[in-house]
This record gives sequence, C-alpha cells and structure tokens, in this order.
Amino acid sequence: MDRLISCEFNMDTACVELKFANGSIIAIDTIAVENKVADNMYQRSELDYLIYNDPVGYADLILNGDPETYLKTVTECNSLDT
Repeated sequence: MDRLISCEFNMDTACVELKFANGSIIAIDTIAVENKVADNMYQRSELDYLIYNDPVGYADLILNGDPETYLKTVTECNSLDT
C-alpha cells in the first residue's frame, strides 16, 4: 500500500474509510464487523468507541490484528446472577 493520507468514519455509509496517496480507498463496513466479532453490548460499545475516537486504531485492529482476542481482553461481561 501507498502512504495513508486520511482515515475517518463516514456516517452516511457506516464505514471507516482509509484513503491512500495513490488514490486507492479501503472501506471497512463497521456494521458487518460488529455482527461478526462482537458477542455482547460491551464489545459493541468498545468497537463504537474506537470507530468515533480512533478510526486509525480501529482500522489497524480490523486489518492487522485479532479483534476477537482484543475484545475479550478489554471487555468484561459479568452476570447479574450471583
């Protein structure tokens, strides 16, 4: 890939869009990603936080990382039954 010149969340398409200096674009469908990797509202919330506050980090996680392991590490869902 060529040099990244912008990365932002496009609210109209619900995609994180990466634009490169050579004119290529990668669009990550955030809804499809959430449906595939998020098991609960805490994991969806973590992905939403990244989408709005760190779209570059979100894109890196989805394209180069392991989102399932990341979400299990940073979120904790405790049952109300004790």
